[in-house]
Amino acid sequence: MKKIINYFLQGLLYIVPITVTFYVVYWSFKKIDGILPFEMPGLGILVITLLIILIGYLGSTIITSPINAFFQKLLEKAPLLKTIYTAVKDLMGTFVGNKKGFKKAVFVKIFENSTIERIGFVTNDDLEKLNINEGRVLVYIPHSYNFSGNLFVVEKKYITPINAPSSEIMKLIVSGGVSEFNHSSEK
Repeated sequence: MKKIINYFLQGLLYIVPITVTFYVVYWSFKKIDGILPFEMPGLGILVITLLIILIGYLGSTIITSPINAFFQKLLEKAPLLKTIYTAVKDLMGTFVGNKKGFKKAVFVKIFENSTIERIGFVTNDDLEKLNINEGRVLVYIPHSYNFSGNLFVVEKKYITPINAPSSEIMKLIVSGGVSEFNHSSEK
């Protein structure tokens, strides 16, 4: 009986917010359509959409921008915090942002006369700004069962591209090689 009550409460947690949201939107459409002395189908949707856009714009300019500016000034006063924040922000951007940093999966040969290879990702192939000679790339090699890894400067002749989706390769590395490899994933 206790489980049934628990499932009932869980169901309410899902249903009530959705129902209330739909009711508020429906009520708003009816009210806005009823205010005007003439009837124009779809005007309620247009007004609600424009109102939401206006609130989003005002929220980002009045609320978000000043908070962001204050935070940036605070980071300027604490260089160590700025370094940590920037590194974490860039790392998160590679996973969820527009700049995908782990898209080129490669095998990296460890030693000249060895068949042992590690699996990693080319993160940067233009090292001119670092005064690193041509023919070398940055390769990030993640650790298994951890949220860390090592960054290596590797000669291109020691890397071999892996023709598989990067997400599947990352899953394989992080799991220590025990996760199932999904061949149908997009590349």
